[in-house]
Amino acid sequence: MNKPEGNVFAPETLVDPFDYYRAVHDAGIRIEHLEEMNTWVVYAYDLCSEAAARPEIFSNDFTALMGREADADIQAILAEGWPDLATLLTADAPVHTRNRKLVNLAFSAPRVNAIEAEMRAKSIALIEGFADRGSCEFVEEFGVPLPVAMIAGQIGLDDDPGRVKRWSDAAVDRFSQMVDHERKKECARSLVEFQHYIKGLIDDRRAHGGNDLLTDLVEARVEGETPLEDAEIMSLMQQFMVAGNETTTSTLAGGLLQLIRNPDQMAKARAATGGRDPKVIVNLVEEALRYETPTAGMWRIVKQDTELGGMAIPAGSVVQLRYAAANRDPSKFPDPDRFDIERANARTHLAFGKGPHMCVGNMLSRKEMLVAFDELLERLDDIAVTDDSAIRILPNILLRGVTHLPITFTRKA
Repeated sequence: MNKPEGNVFAPETLVDPFDYYRAVHDAGIRIEHLEEMNTWVVYAYDLCSEAAARPEIFSNDFTALMGREADADIQAILAEGWPDLATLLTADAPVHTRNRKLVNLAFSAPRVNAIEAEMRAKSIALIEGFADRGSCEFVEEFGVPLPVAMIAGQIGLDDDPGRVKRWSDAAVDRFSQMVDHERKKECARSLVEFQHYIKGLIDDRRAHGGNDLLTDLVEARVEGETPLEDAEIMSLMQQFMVAGNETTTSTLAGGLLQLIRNPDQMAKARAATGGRDPKVIVNLVEEALRYETPTAGMWRIVKQDTELGGMAIPAGSVVQLRYAAANRDPSKFPDPDRFDIERANARTHLAFGKGPHMCVGNMLSRKEMLVAFDELLERLDDIAVTDDSAIRILPNILLRGVTHLPITFTRKA
């Protein structure tokens, strides 16, 4: 097999990785060892699925890779806050199992369905804010504020989209290898600011109670008696904040961009909005998730000598499950580079992961996107990109998404 030129983690590949993924699959490369990084990268759908379902071997305890800094300046900043504990994303059983049980209810189907009317009202209000103008910066004016408002309401955060987005971006950048030292210090300051903000909310809920996930966590008792530590609650809240807006924002922007670039798919989606054929809009969401895959990859640490795809991987190895490549695997998704909102198996994508670490907020994110696409296409016509050169992509090793999307449109008659 002929290895494609370049590197999956090269900055230019992170921005536009799909030619690289196609070359990998065409060459039959299912898993490879990047010797210069001592990292194994998994591209094949079946192998990503297999590893994700084996947390006892492929551990999520990758905290050492998430921007934990030995730098004295950054350590001094972080010392002003609380320890950044492993709770969900970077935790294995039994800690992960315990915390997952505590938060599952908040993101259950009944809870999500109960706020659908609120989602729709927020979507309409945002659209009405720019519909008569004929243009907007979609990410800033819709893609960010909608999911921020929804996740803030669910978990008990401030719904100021600018502040929440700043905190969320800093959390993402902390484990990016694409930022300089000054940005890393900014991210550390942002984490400490967020922790102190959450500490104030924790104290308020202890004194006055509330009706949100934060209150549930404050009042929770582990094994019936031990409350969660403040640092554990802070860690959980930060993860919900990031997961609750990054995936939705990126998929809304990326999905809308693909509809614009594929007029036949836009026409099919428009014909289904307003309750005319909800199944099509449901599948549009799934295809957008498959095609865009905002969580492009996720780390694992191998706990014992093992084998994957016929390759021996020693204990202690760093592995990346490249979900975005798996979602373009032609052995699973025929003609994978075609955006097809009627794709029969679109929902089998790995955009939310798989196994015990599958994204806990996937139902909330799916519902937000369903409502958002339905309202956008029902209320706006002639949607087009203002300037292709102005589109911006987040080049992060783990996350990828459209961060700037200027569009024009007309109000639908």
